[in-house]
Amino acid sequence: MDKQARILVVDDEERIRRLLCLYLEKENMIVEEAEDGEDALNKALNGDYDLIMLDLMLPKLDGIEVCKKLREKKATPVIMITARGEEANRIQGFEVGADDYVVKPFSPRETVARVKAVLRRASETAYLSTDQKTKNVLVFPHFTIDHDAHEVIVDGQEVALTPKEYDLLYYLASSPNKVFSREQLLKDVWNYEFFGDLRTVDTHIKRLREKLNKHSPQAAKMIATVWGVGYKLEVPAE
Repeated sequence: MDKQARILVVDDEERIRRLLCLYLEKENMIVEEAEDGEDALNKALNGDYDLIMLDLMLPKLDGIEVCKKLREKKATPVIMITARGEEANRIQGFEVGADDYVVKPFSPRETVARVKAVLRRASETAYLSTDQKTKNVLVFPHFTIDHDAHEVIVDGQEVALTPKEYDLLYYLASSPNKVFSREQLLKDVWNYEFFGDLRTVDTHIKRLREKLNKHSPQAAKMIATVWGVGYKLEVPAE
């Protein structure tokens, strides 16, 4: 990345904040801190951060509520931090718009790798090796993707997607009618080769369909499930 990334680290435990700050600052990132949900939301809404690391269990306002309220205004990438590794908590985080998660106790090096992966995906779609000059605008029935502007227009209305939702849609749309397994999507869109929860893909597909469906049920139906295999963007025949 060309510029220093600004990270907001939110956790009520000072030792966790200091540990994350130490490792992130070693990577030349600018790190700010918040220790409760209200302070975190205020800083997130009024500041200009490239990524927010957000603990699930916080005083005053929990991480789920912070993420939910943030998503009403901004699409800043969010990595949820939780001491509870149960699937239900991870899914709940994804459903309110988190882009990734780490579970305490976490490996600082793995956490930094996840931060870099999310930042990379938010700044550019790095997984496509084809010449983008001919693919900056993808036009389909019911929706258009302007990749230069990172805009998705569905039946004339712009749809607000999180960086990860956008990446997922653009990846599928760049190879219409091709079926991708959840493992392949996790590897290419999330950049996870050795770790990652396959339910992450399912949850993001669900959110993506819900957002598209608000403007065009036909556009939402184009994200097709191929049972036992994975997902594809299915372009209807003329």
